[in-house]
Amino acid sequence: MNRSVVPFGKPRGERADAVRNRERLLETAREMIAEHGVEKLTMDGLAERAGLGKGTVFRRFGTRAGIFRALLEDDERRFQERVMSGPPPLGPGADPKDRLIAYGRARIPFLLHHHAIARAAMERGGPAPESGVNLTRLHIRMLLGRTSGDMPELDSLTLQLAAALEGPLLLYLSADAPTAPPDPDTARHLVNSWQALIGCVTGRHRASPTPDEPDAVSEP
Repeated sequence: MNRSVVPFGKPRGERADAVRNRERLLETAREMIAEHGVEKLTMDGLAERAGLGKGTVFRRFGTRAGIFRALLEDDERRFQERVMSGPPPLGPGADPKDRLIAYGRARIPFLLHHHAIARAAMERGGPAPESGVNLTRLHIRMLLGRTSGDMPELDSLTLQLAAALEGPLLLYLSADAPTAPPDPDTARHLVNSWQALIGCVTGRHRASPTPDEPDAVSEP
């Protein structure tokens, strides 16, 4: 998934039955993960639960890790739709500083929610998946450029902010052995840190979230 933007919609040229099979397999995979966890999901089990042949699963995903890459791509596409055409402040129409903060408030819980799937998407000996990393850099750069016409070192600053946002998950994925899932406080601390960081970078410090304002956007 080393791409700047995951294409919207369904892949061109797919037959209707192939599209239906893919959607059925992804929906079934999500159900199995919710019930039994990532570790219990197998290609044989997915085929049986979905009522499809094992050959269909192999043709669609190639390997077990391919199932999780497809799940990440599908969820990443939905996230991008929220960023590009959803309601503000995450979507268009809000002040760029508010959109920067909102992006982190949505992106951090998204990454933490997908940490186990992202690890399972890694092929043995292969690199960590880069779902949305390039999108994050492009989005941050665009919004930073709109906050000030003379933002210094825009490219370097963009790279550092993207690393601050995506870095915790990449550090988790680079570990030799799985670590414990992030605890519920992790998202709150990271979101508050992101908000403080953007306040410093843009010269605007915002108050901490009020009791009526959640510290992090929960994954739907």
